[in-house]
Amino acid sequence: MYPKNKFTPRKPVRTFRDLEVYQNALQMSVLLLKKIIPAISDSDYIFEKEMIQCSLNVSLIIAEAHSSRFNDKQLGLKQLNEAIKECNKMIVYLEQIRDIYNDKIDAIVIGDLIKRYVFNSRKIFRLYSAWKKWLDKDEKE
Repeated sequence: MYPKNKFTPRKPVRTFRDLEVYQNALQMSVLLLKKIIPAISDSDYIFEKEMIQCSLNVSLIIAEAHSSRFNDKQLGLKQLNEAIKECNKMIVYLEQIRDIYNDKIDAIVIGDLIKRYVFNSRKIFRLYSAWKKWLDKDEKE
């Protein structure tokens, strides 16, 4: 018998909706709007609107980056960098909420959401690196 191969090829990316980072960002924004925002909506957290907008922006920026990388590769990379910045801002917002409203928020849910944003930020960076290699390869040709 042959040893089992641990490598399984990924599904080819045809649209931005196939990107794992897009799917994760979309799931995290839904989780935020369903679990976190209702718990703090009666509070006076001054960054609530900015946090919602930031959460929704991550998936939007990834979709834009996927489209723009074909016409303007540098713009696509710049947009991925912006998505990483938005993930980092979300981590800060969530940590603030965790520390300020610890009596109103389920610590497990918010901790899980913070971990997801950290993980997605790393995944976006790996995507950035892959696109950069593709860009460098095209420039050499």
